[in-house]
Amino acid sequence: MSSLQAFLALLPSAMLHPPNLSISDNMQLVLSAAACLGAVGVIARVYLPTSKSGLPLPPSPPKAWGLRGHFLPPRSPFLTVAGWVEEYGPVITIRSRFENIVIIGRYKAAVDIMENQGKSLADRPRMVAAGEIFAGGVGIAFLPFGERFRSMRRALHSHLQPKAAGAYEPLQMSHVKNTVLDILDDPDNFQNHVQTYAATTIMKVAYGKNTPTSATDPEVIEINKLIRMTGEILRPGAYLVDTIPWLKYLPWYGRDLRLAFERSTKLNMGHLNRVKEQMQSNVNIGPSFAKYMLESSDHFGLTEAETASLAGSFFGAGSNTTAVAICTVLMAAACFPEEQATVQAELDAVIGRHRAPTFADLESLPRLRAFISEALRWRPVAVNGLAHRTTKDVIWGNYCIPAGTTVIGNHWAISRDPEVYPEPHAFKPQRWINDQGRLRDDLKFFVYGFGRRVCPGQHVANRSVFINSLLILWAFRLTLDPTKPLDDMDFMNGEMSKRPCALQFETRIPETELRRMMQNYPEVA
Repeated sequence: MSSLQAFLALLPSAMLHPPNLSISDNMQLVLSAAACLGAVGVIARVYLPTSKSGLPLPPSPPKAWGLRGHFLPPRSPFLTVAGWVEEYGPVITIRSRFENIVIIGRYKAAVDIMENQGKSLADRPRMVAAGEIFAGGVGIAFLPFGERFRSMRRALHSHLQPKAAGAYEPLQMSHVKNTVLDILDDPDNFQNHVQTYAATTIMKVAYGKNTPTSATDPEVIEINKLIRMTGEILRPGAYLVDTIPWLKYLPWYGRDLRLAFERSTKLNMGHLNRVKEQMQSNVNIGPSFAKYMLESSDHFGLTEAETASLAGSFFGAGSNTTAVAICTVLMAAACFPEEQATVQAELDAVIGRHRAPTFADLESLPRLRAFISEALRWRPVAVNGLAHRTTKDVIWGNYCIPAGTTVIGNHWAISRDPEVYPEPHAFKPQRWINDQGRLRDDLKFFVYGFGRRVCPGQHVANRSVFINSLLILWAFRLTLDPTKPLDDMDFMNGEMSKRPCALQFETRIPETELRRMMQNYPEVA
């Protein structure tokens, strides 16, 4: 039901379908309509945040659709937002039902607001459908900024900070060689092989599981279904309960959300209980995030449900985002063969073709790292961005974003900022290289979010994207399959494409030699 339908449902039926009325009846009808519209005005004044500064909100596109507000299409809404940013400025205000939403669409504004004033934007708006029903109030991605969030964040940081992330490099190298071997055996299903790498690696980090976790495993399929559902729930206007919160107390409302919460809880608790049983039976399962959390439960003060949810988020978000990012880089290589050749010339000069590359080569490969940065700018992984909430008035130029306002950094619009990324629609890895041939340290893209809500797994994810890109581009020349269509925006919904991206892989090294080098590549138990 749309917000307009909800409003019309409140009106007397005679108002919607009036019979032949007398003058007095007509007057009563007008008075009733005025009363209803007045009630809407009161609701708007109560719920829309206001500023004490007297400064206006950032400009707003015209043609809001009545109570519904500005229309965003369900498919590729970021293109509509980018058009508004082009026309009305780097920061705009749109209305969704009774809520004002401020969207940031340019680089400098994102730094000024989301980064430099990040403390004021560390909160999340209330997400009834996603956070309270679907995630049961314990999903860290949807939690309001507070003690529970800080405790969960500290726990994640203990395993994901840069120094800790470096300790996972041998594990990542151990699994990436399997990706190369799997591509040799079955190149058509490279997406599944990348998913298998990501799932196996994160499963080991999260739960200490040593057996391979295939992209076709029922648990991984279930997790990917839940991730897809998350994207659908977060679409503005998807659930009326986000506008009318008391709907969540109706037992029949949101059954799909409640069932999904039960499924994810069962999945997360099952993984946690397996680790607990192994610990109790003195099985040497090695280090893992779940084991550390069970051993340190008093230190962080988290309940078992919170611990299970946190480990599940660790696995679900980490494996999915990593796989999407790797596939985006590989697709870019096939789409831009000249840029791929430039990277491979660097690989040949630094590494050659008689030894396999490793993390030790990272600092010597600025062009590969620039290629990765450009690929993730060209087709952002989290294209629409996630909602933040201001906890106090945020002043930007001659505008004010009042406390309590939802603010979203739109990754697509920011990535198209012509002042920071000249010819933004062109694929130009050279933009990331300075005059000395090194990677620029004055340019970035917000791949993993903003401020105090930036993804804590970014350091592990970056290493996975690097080592996969390095080894695959060193081993293969990638091309598009001319017999199959390609939608180069398909990965930008934040999940693995439902339609496989058709790439062809030609070995740059004799296959027997490549297999031998992969078999001798570092192995971690």
